[in-house]
Formats: sequence, structure tokens, C-alpha cells
Amino acid sequence: MKSGDAESAQNLWDRYFQRLVVLARGHLGIASHGGADNEDVAQSVFKSLCLGAERGKFHRITDRDNLWALLVPMTAYKSRDLLRREWSLKRGAGRVLDEAAMAGDKESFGKLDDLLGHEPTPEFAAQMAEQCECLLSRLNDRERRTAELKLQGFSNQEIAGQMVCTVRTVERRLEAVRHIWTNCS
Repeated sequence: MKSGDAESAQNLWDRYFQRLVVLARGHLGIASHGGADNEDVAQSVFKSLCLGAERGKFHRITDRDNLWALLVPMTAYKSRDLLRREWSLKRGAGRVLDEAAMAGDKESFGKLDDLLGHEPTPEFAAQMAEQCECLLSRLNDRERRTAELKLQGFSNQEIAGQMVCTVRTVERRLEAVRHIWTNCS
């Protein structure tokens, strides 16, 4: 795939696409009911993977464990970004529905309380907890705390304030985390 081989890309698509769809569905729940969904997230992750491989970004990915360790956080970030876009004011703050959502009970989709009550399946939660702990266990204490705060949605400036360091230090730690997670073996 790194050399642009379409057959290799197809093999990865066949092996991982449905897993990414399930992973994205766990992140999105029913919160995403606009024009984009879990399949769009999975397609975006796969596109980023292919483009990154062609550009030589993932030269240390040598097996399925390394690849999955990269795909899980990519899916989480892309799911979060999709939700942020859909819930932004300029996109209707979550009130815009696609055709499938409008065919159901229109009143329940507009209530934030309904969305907050839905949780991922126990199986998905266990899978995510295991994967997150595996990735976090590879970090030292400062990197781990920085990564945890970033995953919770804090900005680099907010993390610097909580950890009593500079924004540049936070950026360096996050670069180290990305390097470690990308090169996991």
C-alpha cells in the first residue's frame, strides 16, 4: 500500500472497513444524525491512512497490531470532529436531520437529554478501554497525563495551565505521544 498498490489498499479495506464502522458507531452513538455518519468517518480514516502511507508517514507500521493502534485514535479523533461540526451553531447545533432521522420520531431527535442517556455497548466499552490502556501504558507519567487531558478535549493552552508548563512543552509531549503510538510494536 505504501507504494500505491491498489490491491493492497483493497485488502486493507476489506479487512478493516467494517471494524472502523463499528468503532465509529461506538463513538458517535445516535448523536450523529445529520448528513454524515459512522461510514463517513471510516471512509475518512481509510483515506487518511492511504494518503499518509503514500507520503511515507507510516513507515513503522509493519503489522496489524501497529496498524490497529493507529486506526483506533484516528477514528476517535475523526468521530469527535464530526460531532463538533454537526453540533456547531452554523450547522444548526444538532437540529439538522437527515432523511432517515426525519422518518422517525422528530421530537426525540431534538432533545439533548435523549442523546446524553445513550451509552456504548459493554463490549465496545471494554474493547476501547483495553485499547486505550494498551496505548497509554507505553507512555511515561507526563506523556500519559498530557495525552489523557488531550483526549478529554482540553486545548494545549489549558493543558499547559493544568500541568504548570509552557504550551511548547505540551506540543513536544504530544509529538512524542504521536511518535510512540504511531511506532508501537
